[in-house]
Amino acid sequence: MVAVFQRVTEASVTVDGKVVGECAAGCAILLGVAVGDTEADADKLAAKISKLRVFSDENGKLNKSVIDIGGSALVVPNFTIIADYTRGNRPDWFGAAPPDEANALFERFCSSLAEAGVPAAKGIFGADMLVSIKNDGPVTLVLDSRRLK
Repeated sequence: MVAVFQRVTEASVTVDGKVVGECAAGCAILLGVAVGDTEADADKLAAKISKLRVFSDENGKLNKSVIDIGGSALVVPNFTIIADYTRGNRPDWFGAAPPDEANALFERFCSSLAEAGVPAAKGIFGADMLVSIKNDGPVTLVLDSRRLK
């Protein structure tokens, strides 16, 4: 499972002209689910993200987590993060989990994040989404659940 984490002042996702998910200060997470990912991957990644100290404290140091600032998250399913771009110029997504499996793990990740204390709005799995992200910093991290084992 791969997450592109961005610290944001606000973020939203729109489907068919309607905002379906949004957050204020906190984080936007683009989430890709790979073949072989498990519920344990979703839980570990959500726990790590909830505790990442990438928000400024009163001294301007990156010492606070999204929980510490009372922030929230917008989680957007994004299978293209799982692309294999090593051969040729056309990426393939054979490493992405099948849709039913990926959606279940996407939902598990969002639930785990909320259980950790980070309210999570969501994009719509499989939809054509317009994502608006106001990156703060910018602070952007790429996290891979396989590196957390």
